[in-house]
Parts: sequence; C-alpha cells; structure tokens
Amino acid sequence: MGTAVAQYPHGITSHSSGDLAHNKLGSSSRYSNFPCQLDFARLGLLHQGSSATSSSNHPTVCFRKLGNFLSSFQSDLFESGSRINAIPDIDDIFWDQVPTPLLDMIENPIHLKNLSLKELKELGREIRSELSNIMTQKPNSLKASLAVVELTIAIHHVFHAPVDKILWDAGEQTYVHKILTGRRSLMRIMRQKNGLSGFTSRFESEYDSFGTGHGCNSVSAGLGMAIARDIKGKRDRVVTVISNATTLAGQVYEAMSNAGYLDSNMIVILNDSRRSLHPKIEQGPSTSITALSSTLIKIQSSKSFQNFRELAKGITKRIGKGTHELAAKFDEYVRGMIGPQGSTLFEELGLYYIGPVDGHNLEDLICVLQQVASLDSMGPILIHVITEDNHQDAEYNEKTEADNPQEGYDDSVSSLCSVHTRTYSDCFVGSLVMEAEKQKDIVVVHAGMEMEPSFQLLQETFVDRFFDVGMAEQHAVTFSAGLSCGGLRPFCIIPSTFLQRAYDQVYLSLCLCIMSGRRKKISLVRCSVLGFPQVVHDVDRQKIPVRFVITSAGLVGNSGPMYCGAFDVTLMSCLPNMIVMAPSDEDELVDMVATAAQIDDRPVCFRYPRGAIVRTDHFMHAGIPLEIGKGRVLLEGKEVALLGYGAMVQNCLKAQALLSRLGIQVTVADARFCKPLDTELLTLLCQNHQFLITVEEGSIGGFASHVAQFMALNGQLDGAIKWRPIVLPDNYIENGLPEEQLARAGLSGHHIAATVLRLLGRVREALLLMC
Repeated sequence: MGTAVAQYPHGITSHSSGDLAHNKLGSSSRYSNFPCQLDFARLGLLHQGSSATSSSNHPTVCFRKLGNFLSSFQSDLFESGSRINAIPDIDDIFWDQVPTPLLDMIENPIHLKNLSLKELKELGREIRSELSNIMTQKPNSLKASLAVVELTIAIHHVFHAPVDKILWDAGEQTYVHKILTGRRSLMRIMRQKNGLSGFTSRFESEYDSFGTGHGCNSVSAGLGMAIARDIKGKRDRVVTVISNATTLAGQVYEAMSNAGYLDSNMIVILNDSRRSLHPKIEQGPSTSITALSSTLIKIQSSKSFQNFRELAKGITKRIGKGTHELAAKFDEYVRGMIGPQGSTLFEELGLYYIGPVDGHNLEDLICVLQQVASLDSMGPILIHVITEDNHQDAEYNEKTEADNPQEGYDDSVSSLCSVHTRTYSDCFVGSLVMEAEKQKDIVVVHAGMEMEPSFQLLQETFVDRFFDVGMAEQHAVTFSAGLSCGGLRPFCIIPSTFLQRAYDQVYLSLCLCIMSGRRKKISLVRCSVLGFPQVVHDVDRQKIPVRFVITSAGLVGNSGPMYCGAFDVTLMSCLPNMIVMAPSDEDELVDMVATAAQIDDRPVCFRYPRGAIVRTDHFMHAGIPLEIGKGRVLLEGKEVALLGYGAMVQNCLKAQALLSRLGIQVTVADARFCKPLDTELLTLLCQNHQFLITVEEGSIGGFASHVAQFMALNGQLDGAIKWRPIVLPDNYIENGLPEEQLARAGLSGHHIAATVLRLLGRVREALLLMC
C-alpha cells in the first residue's frame, strides 16, 4: 500500500494512503491537481501577509472555513454512478486535527484482520477523533455512531464482509461502518448533492447488504437472506444490528418470532444504549456488567458449552418427554437468572439469548462474536450489547483536550447556529395550543423516530394530553381511533414517510430478500396480505374522526429519498371517507388546524412541508374553520390558470411574477382540498381559460389524478381546455438543497413559468428562462 500525494495551489499538500479512489471492484482513478486556483486571501481565510503553509497564526475558524470551502468542491470530483468512488483525502489541511496513523491504513475491513487488540483499541480512539472532526455539524447523529465504535470494529474484525451480510437498522449508527469500508474521504459531503447517503445503500457500496432508514427492517431482511442462503447451500453468515428505538416497532417481534420458527442461523445484535421514551427507565438502575457476568457470557457463547447442551438434550430426549421438558425449563430458568430482566422475552420468541456484553470492551466483544461465529447449527442468536452514547475513555479525553486548546470557538459557533427560524411545525404547535386551550378534549399522539423541538414544547405544555409512541406508527393510528371512540379529539402526528409504516408490512422484507437470493420458484402469495388495516379498517371504514397531521411532506432536502414525503396524498385520498387538505402558507395551516378540530363525523388529514414558513413577520391569529371542499382564486388572469395544491401555491405565485414581466397575466388558484375537490372552482377555471396547469409536490396518483377524474367524467376534456399536470417525477430524488431538488423535479417557479411559455408557443423564451 503506497502513499499518494496530491499537490494543491499555494503550497498545500494532501496525503492519502493507498489508492486515491476506490470503487466496488477495487479499481482506482487518480487526481493529481485540484481543478481550480483558490485565492485564499480573497476568501478571507488568511490574514494579510500570512503564508498558506504556516499554521501558527491561523485561528481554528480559518481552517474550518477552508475545509468547508474545499468540501464544496468534492461533489464535482466524482461521478454519480452505480457505486460511489472515493477522492483524495483533504484531512491533512486541518493542522489542529489529531493524527490517525492506524485509520489511514484502513482501506477496507480486511485490513482489520491482522491488527492486535491494542491496535484495535487505538483505532477506536482514532475513529472517535475522526468523527469529532468531520461531524461537528451533526451532533445528534454523531452520538449514535460514537456509541457503536467498538462494536463496529469488532464486527468487521470477526466477520468477512461483503461475503458475510451485515445489516443495520438505524442509519445514524452506520458512520463507523462507512469509514471502515472505503468511504472515509466522502464523509464530509454526506447528505449533500452527489454525496454519500446518510444510510446504508446497496447502490453505494457492496458492503451495504440492505438499505436502512425507516428502522426495524434488518431482522426481516436478514432472515430472508439467511433462508436464501440455506436454500442455495451457502455458508455465509448474516449479522443484523438493531437499536432501542427499533424494538418499539412490531415488525421486529414478528421477524424474531418467524426466525425462531424457521430456526435458520443468524445473529441479531441488540445495541442497547438505554435510550427510551420513558424517563423512568433511563433514570433507573443500569444493567451491571461485572467480571463474573463477563466470564459467564463467554462460557455461554462457547462451542464447548453448546456441545454440552446438545448432548444433554439428546440424553433427556432418550430418557423421556417429561424429563426433556423439565431439563429445558431448568436451562431456561438458569439462563434467565444470569441475564437481565426481560431477557427471557427473546428466548420465548425462539432466539438464543447471550448477554449483556459491554459494548465498549473490545476483548469481550471479539471473544463472544468469534465464538458465536464458530457455531454451525445454533439457529437465531441474540447478543445483547450495552453501549453509551457519550462514551469516551480517559486517554482519549486527555489527548483531545491537549490537541484542541481553543474551546471558545465551538461555543461561538453554536451560539450563532442557535438562531431559530420559525418553521411550519412551530406554527402548527402554536395554533394547536390555542385550539387545545379552548377544547379540553384535544389530545396529541406523536409517532416517528425523532421528535422535533416544536413538539417537545407541546409535550411539556400538555403533559397529560401528549402521547409519544416512537416508531409504532401502526399502534399510533389505532390508539388514536380508540381515543376518539372514548370521546376525545386526537391529533395524530406522523411524518409523511413514516405514515407508510401504518400500511401493514407483514412478510414484505422477508419476501424481498428471498427474491434477492434468486430462488425463482419461491411463492410470494403471502405478500398479498399487504394492506393498510390501521388506516382503512380502524379509522376510515368506521368513519372515526382521527385528525392526521402529516409533517415533512414533499421534498426534504439533505434527508434525501429516505424521508421524502411523496406518497401521502395518493395514499390518503383514495380512502372513501377521508378529507384531504393542504395549506399553501402558515395562515392556511392555522385555519386547517381549526377546521380539523371542528370535524367530528369523519377522519381528516392535512400535510405541511419541512422548513421555514413563508413570511418572517407572521403573526399568529386565531384559526377560522374553512368550508369543506372549497378552494380560492388568488390572482385573476387570462388564457392560463395555475391551480396549486399545498406549498406549491407559492411556486405558482413565483411563476406568475416571472410571467408578468413578459406581459403574460395568469390566474393563480389555491385548491386547498384534494378531497372533496372543489368542482365549482375547477369548472370555472376550465370555462374561462385555454390552459389549465395543476401543480403539486406529490407522486403520480395524487391531486392531479382527482382533477383528471373529474374533468374526464364531466366532459371538460372534450372541450377546448388543454390540461397539463406537474407532479414529482416517477423516480427517487437524491440528497440536495431544497431548491436543487425542486429544480430537478421541475417544480420551481422557473420550471412552472417555462411550462406556461411552451404551452403558449413561446419556446425560445422558455429556454432563456431556464438558462
């Protein structure tokens, strides 16, 4: 393994160990010079008369600015293809960074195999240093990855990825995995345009066996891979890592129960960081790991102990059924006494429980994993690993404190970043508080992986009327239905992408992974049970007034396709009794909260986007209930009508402003409701205009489909009107800034205006507008 040197302007040199770029097949592409000349003095990164190669006169802030500036160029240095290619590492330009000699030698997991225990511990410290340097702007994500540093190292030291399949439930825990699998140099542009995904992705690396993001899918997917392996006669191992949050979802237990029944060899690692929805659990006594318990765990996972158990089973079976059952109960009782409270749950599901193991003790982790990996026919095994989000060893703390003396910088940065821009969620919470003060029977049910700060404030305000159920969206829907039947007015808050989890996913992940094993004759009949019983049968069919608040609707910027809320309008508007609406701005949102609070004879949903509200000077007013199924005309024009739904009304107004400069006056209308549709407004727009363009930030099958259905049945399409829908394209839009994503989707104000110009035959002006 050689060391490559890339020369940059102004005397800055970047060193990178090994090939400068690595892809799935091990090929490389080399970059010799940075493709631009950087004027550091013009950028304001250096003091007057200072040298670019001198570090003594530069404050830390200059280096961080320089790093951010150079990182912005990285996305242009590689092509987006089937796999992500690495580029030259620029870490050496940070003179305040802790050296990482061991990590610099790690290009893929095979380089961990020959490291000693002492070297592996040092590697863990270097990875923590690396994460602290490159993830300073993502403190929440950093915590989850810091907790699994030793666990990830142990997994890749023992198992042989990508032959052995390693699956993760939570994307925030995979950053160490990404660093160790050849993506270290791209970590700075994670969740950016053309950058790394924030989750594991099969399109990004062969070491990512399955995509993560929504949680709780790794056990189902891993079981599918294990069954496919058994059918094809292979011997690779399957390891899945789950977290506290994912154990709140029912799919995990469905998968574990099925794994226990099928008895296929797989390893489930429960990363227990003691994070819980219930403060009493987090504040309670922690699970103790002593020298004695550590020794018992090693014995419990050893091959000799398992052989003894199998021998004992065989003997008791021969003696008699009663003796065998008694011995099995005794075995379960003894191991239940050794394990922590609740460990027998996994035994009842059919998984052999081992634990708890200290998740920061590399020696114990490697010993247990090696022994488990050596077992040939044990069936599913669950290893309970205890970790801490804020774990730091004393030696590491001393080193980082000595190497980073300028502590005041981070405080100033955090104070600058603490300026809070008002969001739609802030506006929603304010309006809901006003309604809840007037109607004491309003309650809130929150579901999802994380809670926004606005909702935390709502939880503190209404302690007895706020219920956070975590990643249990299916439960949240039926729980809300029960609250409504009990005489309350529930508002069920679910992010758009997680609303899909309320659509029952029984057997889907398992079937998909059996398909990935290419067993062509496998029957997928059981997948036909897919439906959405919670939303359909528990709410809509019974006309139970549950008020669904769908957050993070539409494109979500750097959260990418995993959290994109593209399908909620399509999913909800197909239900016969559901009222579906979307506000065009914060004032409309306040009115829709009031509208939803008044509806008591059927379910209703409304969506709003992630991000800042339209006006910075917004004053919270009391909500006025809207007339159901009535839209409004915002601006009167000629020839062309723009009918926007939800937040896209604002982009229609931007398009109108662009077109007015060209002497074109268009009508802009706000639909407000997708269901029931304002047919009077739609008929009026069709009669008074030559062209109608509907604009929505949703998938095919949503608002535009309801418009098309009405126009076709009402004969509007038989007349002179020409209709064009603008919706999200039929593909997943990758990470990027919200403006970039809207442009890629063709939903920006410029794209809408260009569509109008093309309809009017002014193609040249449309092209100029897009330049």
